[in-house]
Amino acid sequence: MGQTVIKVNQQTLNQIKKHYEANKMNKQPPHTVFAAKQNGCTITAYKSGKVMFQGSSHAEEASLWDVNPQPKKTQKTNSNQSLEVLKQDHIGSDEAGTGDYFGPITVSAVYATERQQALLRELGVKDSKSMNDNTIASIVKDILKTEIIYSTVTLNNEKYNQLKEKKWSQVRMKAWMHHHAIQHVLNKLETTTPNGIVIDQFCEPKVYYNNIKASNDTPHQNITFLTKAESQSTCVAAASMLARYRFVQEMDRLSSLVGFKLQKGASNKVDQQIKRIINSKGEPYLNEIGKVHFGNTQKAKRLR
Repeated sequence: MGQTVIKVNQQTLNQIKKHYEANKMNKQPPHTVFAAKQNGCTITAYKSGKVMFQGSSHAEEASLWDVNPQPKKTQKTNSNQSLEVLKQDHIGSDEAGTGDYFGPITVSAVYATERQQALLRELGVKDSKSMNDNTIASIVKDILKTEIIYSTVTLNNEKYNQLKEKKWSQVRMKAWMHHHAIQHVLNKLETTTPNGIVIDQFCEPKVYYNNIKASNDTPHQNITFLTKAESQSTCVAAASMLARYRFVQEMDRLSSLVGFKLQKGASNKVDQQIKRIINSKGEPYLNEIGKVHFGNTQKAKRLR
């Protein structure tokens, strides 16, 4: 069995852990942070920062993560630039639905001037992690009454599963979606050039750019990648809320199709709902409403 071992910093290790959370294995070897299995590949992350990829797709999975972080000097410069762009008009983008078995991935991009950002904050736009979906929906309805320019890209489950069969990673899908959501906003701006673009960081910049190029697109310039960007950029916070709002709308639509309220996330309750759907509509139906490569599918099939 082939394997690839890489060494990453703590920030990247946290991103890798988040990325594979849905397929986390129950048994965790000693001295490890986590272990997961996805796309026929076993991913084992150690406290030392080493991550081992084993299986037929080990090279592909390992290539998703930048093994050569930028020097500290470059990171410091990028940080200073980030602080400056946050004070100016800029585009911010974020996504929702990546860790949920049911429902699509949604990405939103928002452009707002300094004045508009102040208005958004007055409307309640901020890091939405502490808000419930009803509160987010209420604020988003107010956001949509403003003159901000935005775009939302939705990747439905059927297309998502087709891309997975073509060996697209979720990171590549998200990069592609962020790129196009941002491009749609830039098209709407026409002659206006934003001072920068801020993306809530879900992978190393090099990985992001490589994935855009792999889709035969040209990456945008002047992008700042920030972890927890929704707590620093009002534009990203607004984008996060819009993406969540759109995701919840789709979840409600899918729930009406199956006849009961679908559970968000990837818990044991989701396994039980998958089993219920398989029994009533057949396993192929999951392609239309779920991310079938998640470990939940196999867990549900083992339920009695």
